[in-house]
Amino acid sequence: MTLKDVAKLLNAEILVCEDGCDVEVKTAFAADLLSDVLSYAKEGALLVTGITNPQIVRTAEMLELIGILVVRGKNPDAETLKLAQTKGIPLMVTKYIMFESCGRLYQNGVVGCVESVLSAK
Repeated sequence: MTLKDVAKLLNAEILVCEDGCDVEVKTAFAADLLSDVLSYAKEGALLVTGITNPQIVRTAEMLELIGILVVRGKNPDAETLKLAQTKGIPLMVTKYIMFESCGRLYQNGVVGCVESVLSAK
């Protein structure tokens, strides 16, 4: 499944995506706390979050995540969009809640990048 496929599956609007929309999505991580993202998300995962500020883009860049899916129909501000564009990090928005988004991803073969906090270290 690619980021384009994720967008189609979740009726997501792609806000930023240069050439990265054909990237394969194999794992995902979902959280609304940056501390959780920093502690547990793994390189190459899709981030599913309700966070819309520029810090989420910086975090995705630092962890080498493949993209950001913002849930609950939240809209990132202009600064966040500009930073995602500058850093080349795909960013999309869906109206689905986090639980539904993750469930649909899982049903379509995307697994969590960690199974439990014990396996995260």
